[in-house]
Amino acid sequence: QVQVAESGGGSVQAGESLRLSCASSGYTYGCRYEMSWHRQAPGKEREFVSTINSDGTTRYADSVKGRFTISRDNAKNMVYLQMNSLKPEDTAMYYCKTTQSSRPPYYCSRRDYWGQGTQVTVSS
Repeated sequence: QVQVAESGGGSVQAGESLRLSCASSGYTYGCRYEMSWHRQAPGKEREFVSTINSDGTTRYADSVKGRFTISRDNAKNMVYLQMNSLKPEDTAMYYCKTTQSSRPPYYCSRRDYWGQGTQVTVSS
């Protein structure tokens, strides 16, 4: 069973930085695992923030481009989100998601595994 755990959230002032970490474990040999960050503000739906593929390709939501940087350590099954120039609108619960899928010739069921989230609060 894949487990996902985030850390690194906190309360900061606008313009400051935070670095979130996500640890994922319980991988099955032969499966592909992709990791991504999402966030949910009070009263809003959960939204995509950033993802990084196994080959290092990254993608960001427009709202965080140029301010957030995602990286990963494949050896440790860790993914990080460096958040700079934080704004009050970045305030949310941040979730890490690990997506399992097949890696030919191996078949693996496609599943999403979520962490419990880490709170980020940015005050003006």
